[in-house]
Amino acid sequence: MIRLDDHWLDRNPLPETEHRTNKNERGRVFVVGGSALVPGALRLTGEAALRAGAGKLQLGTVAESGTLLGMFVPEAAAVALPSTAGGELSADGVDVLLEHASACDALVLGPGMHGSKECERLVRAVIERLPGEVAVILDAGAIAAAATCKELLRDHAGAVILTPHPGEMASLSGLDVDQVQQDAWAIARRTADELQAIVCLKDARTIIAAPGGKEVEFDGGTPALATGGSGDVLAGIVGGLVARGAPPFVAAAWAVWTHGSAGSALARGYGGTGLLSRELLPLIPRFLNRQH
Repeated sequence: MIRLDDHWLDRNPLPETEHRTNKNERGRVFVVGGSALVPGALRLTGEAALRAGAGKLQLGTVAESGTLLGMFVPEAAAVALPSTAGGELSADGVDVLLEHASACDALVLGPGMHGSKECERLVRAVIERLPGEVAVILDAGAIAAAATCKELLRDHAGAVILTPHPGEMASLSGLDVDQVQQDAWAIARRTADELQAIVCLKDARTIIAAPGGKEVEFDGGTPALATGGSGDVLAGIVGGLVARGAPPFVAAAWAVWTHGSAGSALARGYGGTGLLSRELLPLIPRFLNRQH
């Protein structure tokens, strides 16, 4: 077992960005998700991507929330996508979604989405048609939907990264949550090999596994991160680092370390639980720059 700590980070640095004065060179991220029920999830993911160093950001969400979301994240372009009668993203918007995704380096798909049949249709259509040069990070509802298109994930020419918690991994693997938690290492390894993807299995300890047995474990987080929106922040950090040019496994590991370390710092300040996920956002650059 390899521990994700300062020594590992020293041996696996992030790409330099100081010389990249053009925002396009810093990486372009498209975050897609949200719903009428969870309209603010993309604010967390999108800002996290920018805090991680990405140069340009687009946010794609249900049309009824798009304008308001764009006002909350003025640094981003807002893309209005069609919704179902229940306020979820509709697969009818896949053409518009792919038009924008094709111009980006990384697509983060899933924050604020639920694992419905419509979500499955949308995720399948995106993975089937997404250009190979675009990395895809699947989070939240998109992870459960990925269980219906595993063959497409294996065939995607670009990087694929999944960020499940045990419940989402249970949906993806067909196991129950207790099985996932009891045999987390083996399940993360097996899923990484099966999907040819990077898997970040989030729990009290987080396991990052890549195809072929490459893996690392982070145990420096805090129970205070078990709060709404925390996973949305993590997905955004991953997307921002991939867009910057970090290798997918390195990006995933650095994102997990940064997210967990920022959470622990906040928890120490609060004296325990009670942090809000949006409070993680200003700390992201500090920890990515190892100023801790």
